[in-house]
Amino acid sequence: MSSLPFQVQRTVIIRATPEIVFRFFLENQYWARWLGAGSTIDPRPGGQVLIRFPGGNEATGEVLEIHAPERIVFTYGYVSGQPIPPGGSRVTIRLEPVPDGTRVHLTHDVADEVARDEHVQGWRFEMALFSVAVADVVNAGAAAAVDTWFTAWSAADAATSERMLAEVSAPAVAFRDAFSNIAGIADLLPHLAASRRFMPGISLKRIGDVRHCQGIALADWVAAAADGAERSRGTNVFVFGPTGKIESVTGLWARHPGSAEQKL
Repeated sequence: MSSLPFQVQRTVIIRATPEIVFRFFLENQYWARWLGAGSTIDPRPGGQVLIRFPGGNEATGEVLEIHAPERIVFTYGYVSGQPIPPGGSRVTIRLEPVPDGTRVHLTHDVADEVARDEHVQGWRFEMALFSVAVADVVNAGAAAAVDTWFTAWSAADAATSERMLAEVSAPAVAFRDAFSNIAGIADLLPHLAASRRFMPGISLKRIGDVRHCQGIALADWVAAAADGAERSRGTNVFVFGPTGKIESVTGLWARHPGSAEQKL
């Protein structure tokens, strides 16, 4: 490989553990999920890399180093030979664990300024797609977790609520809305108990699909009385952590009920 004095660098944080992120370099189904149908990788030194971008452009390479779940290095070039010939550049991806998940460092070493400049926006775009692809895997159960969260609010007893919340939430989960500022399941449980006491028969239910992107989910809800009559509605913003657990919830009210129901 000739001298590669120019670099494209890109760093993003993905809300997933390094082990989950690195799976995208180990298994073809995940590699292709990021880089396009038909893309493949042989995750060993000397293994071949194939990227089939949407639109028909193809890139190839060879794995130079792989150290799971920390680092992968491979050559990179285009089948067409332009703007980089096969084997004409080097990509290094390094993973660093951080509290929010994984900081991903990408460095693309290239031979000239033109190639560098042509890949700045390309890697910005591809790393965004990578973040989305990983988050979609981590949070594949986001809708079920949201439904469990809502069901826990109207569970028959505290023990059931606690079990359901622990199933889908981090122990320090935060909940905020116009009437709440709570940190932790232990603080949330008496809040739910008060709701059951002062508003018997009220239940929360998701309406419509959960909208999810990169660890953030939006879910619309309604609060209904025992007879099914709607009492209020709104939207919750859920933040999922690196392992797919809910870390915080913010409730936005679309329509406020009367003063008693406002404590829901």
